[in-house]
Amino acid sequence: MKAAIIEKYGKDVPLIVTEQPMPAVGEHDVLVEIHAASLNPIDYKIKEGKVKLLLSYKFPLILGNDFSGVVVKVGQRVNAFKPGDEVYGRPRKSRIGTLAEFIAVHEDDISPKPHNLSFEEAASIPLVGLTTYQAFSDILKLQKGQKILIHAGSGGVGTFAIQLAKWMGAFVATTASDKGYNLVKSMGADLIINYRKENFEEKLTGYDAVFDTLGGTALEKSFRILKPGGQIVSVSGMPNARFGREAKLGWMKTAVLSLVSRKLAALEKKTRTKYHFLFMKSSGAQLRIIKELIEQGHIKPVIDKVFHLKDAGQALHYLESGSAKGKVIVKIK
Repeated sequence: MKAAIIEKYGKDVPLIVTEQPMPAVGEHDVLVEIHAASLNPIDYKIKEGKVKLLLSYKFPLILGNDFSGVVVKVGQRVNAFKPGDEVYGRPRKSRIGTLAEFIAVHEDDISPKPHNLSFEEAASIPLVGLTTYQAFSDILKLQKGQKILIHAGSGGVGTFAIQLAKWMGAFVATTASDKGYNLVKSMGADLIINYRKENFEEKLTGYDAVFDTLGGTALEKSFRILKPGGQIVSVSGMPNARFGREAKLGWMKTAVLSLVSRKLAALEKKTRTKYHFLFMKSSGAQLRIIKELIEQGHIKPVIDKVFHLKDAGQALHYLESGSAKGKVIVKIK
């Protein structure tokens, strides 16, 4: 099968489209012919070796973290799916590789595809959908009437997050540029901060929650807008000791995380708030919930550009440039 691989870590390492062996299908696995995959920041972070502390892979490594496609074979103990089913999913972190013509994925990690979406649209959903759902439902427990700031509202995660927060009844502020203003407004954002002209930390106060996709100084400034007891969930900030304990990384890695995240811990203490680093988990059950929201019209995918597999390297470069409004898709079939 054709697949897009890297042979080592590095920012300038090329993404090579080459022939790779067909994946083995375990008794609880589903073999999917992939029609489309989407790209996410985690893909170039993996490529550059920035998450080696948390994830360890062997080479050659097929990149890609979410997909849609059609089931072509099922393992002996699979009952929920059959050949011909249209599905979408996010394979567990140890089994990534969606920039390929086929993938074997555990049945618990996939869901029937929303019937009202194309394969390209469906492929845009799993990673951003699960990330946002776990941030809002599992961690923040976002309630109707609460105020949340969603950073980078016109990005792949941001466009989904605005829609989910509005469906949950929250007041949504977001950051965007002039180019992203109309998009985030159409998603339902209540207050839009032009980050090129305004400082969000000077405009906002008394917020219940922040959903951070940027990290760095934007994350640190976010503590200023929270009320006591408020919470930040970040997918781009530094993992902290709490994450190390919850992820059972062991005392040594947890101690390292405690050391490197000490500035965030100090901000937590100073503002009497709570910081969470989110490393999303695969969940076919949650994808079914998201499927229902999409089919009911509460959430619509936002796609920026569609590339072909042979241009996967160009697609990843485009995503990393920060120009994308919505998701970047790689069409495979």
